Amino acid sequence: MNGLQRFMGGSPAQVLLRLIVLSLVVGIVLSALGISPYDILARLEAFVRRIWNMGFGAIGWIWNYFLLGAVIVIPVWIVIRLLNLGRGKS
Repeated sequence: MNGLQRFMGGSPAQVLLRLIVLSLVVGIVLSALGISPYDILARLEAFVRRIWNMGFGAIGWIWNYFLLGAVIVIPVWIVIRLLNLGRGKS
């Protein structure tokens, strides 16, 4: 595997095909949930505006979001690492 294939996780054509299929599946799911790309962009814009308008008060607000996400992400990461350790992967 050359550097590009290592970085991408496979040949560029295969990675592109996987990304296309995954994007299609995620698009179908989001559409079924009634979420549009404009909704995502509007929420991102509102997020940035809130941070800008709140100034340093946003630090506490971001910290709460971080903790909320970490409650899920960290245990899942630990479980995945432990499962991979049992298989001999690093």
